[in-house]
Amino acid sequence: MVTAAGCIYAGEVMHRRCFPAAYRFRYRVFSLYIDVDRIDAAAAHCRLFSHNRFNLFSFHDRDHGPRDGSSLRAWAERLLDAAGLPSAGTRIHLLCFPRLLGYGFNPLSLWYVEAADGGLIAILCEVHNTFGESHTYILHAQGAQLAWPVTGEHDKRFHVSPFIDMQARYHFRLSRPDARLQYVIREYQQGRLLLAAVQTGRRRPLSDRTWLALALRMPLMTFKIMAMIHWQALKLWLRRVPFHPKPSPPRKEFSS
Repeated sequence: MVTAAGCIYAGEVMHRRCFPAAYRFRYRVFSLYIDVDRIDAAAAHCRLFSHNRFNLFSFHDRDHGPRDGSSLRAWAERLLDAAGLPSAGTRIHLLCFPRLLGYGFNPLSLWYVEAADGGLIAILCEVHNTFGESHTYILHAQGAQLAWPVTGEHDKRFHVSPFIDMQARYHFRLSRPDARLQYVIREYQQGRLLLAAVQTGRRRPLSDRTWLALALRMPLMTFKIMAMIHWQALKLWLRRVPFHPKPSPPRKEFSS
């Protein structure tokens, strides 16, 4: 059975690094796109997907936002309020990797915030690192409606990889999640493109049939994400790419 609470995007992730060591890799992934107020409704229609409970696939509140299991909407509204953006009456969708067999890791979660009239007013780009830390970059137009595709820039404020220092700037380009999904994040150092990350996908219904098909096509996908992160780090280390110790996390939990 299909629910209007959300959908699944099946596709791939591509990373390309330009210097000091060049490499490119891609692998298949699938993401959950869910209305944060209707997660229970989505889980009620799927036997293979649960909310805050173990299952073949699951969504756990403590993986996102405040990471303590408290209200995700309240966290998003608090960030919007702190950034001077409207929060009342908004509809919020979250794009993220689900847990598979109880395990999951999200390098990036995207929160799409729409006003009551359906206009997009912000995208919260929640970045996680493998040290259990997170930081959120907010794309917005001072409360005005954003046009698709959404573009924006932010100075790097949060440590992600020990093989990239903090002197960098992100360029975001996000298309509207519709029949297809695509977002591109480029990282520049001194005006040179250092890294490009792209995720693409096609929309699938949020149903047991889709979950089962993806489990068969991409078994242990969430485990593979973490394995790929460390495998690529090992290759950079073997190529003698400079290593940068982890700095203290930023005091402010978001950049706007």
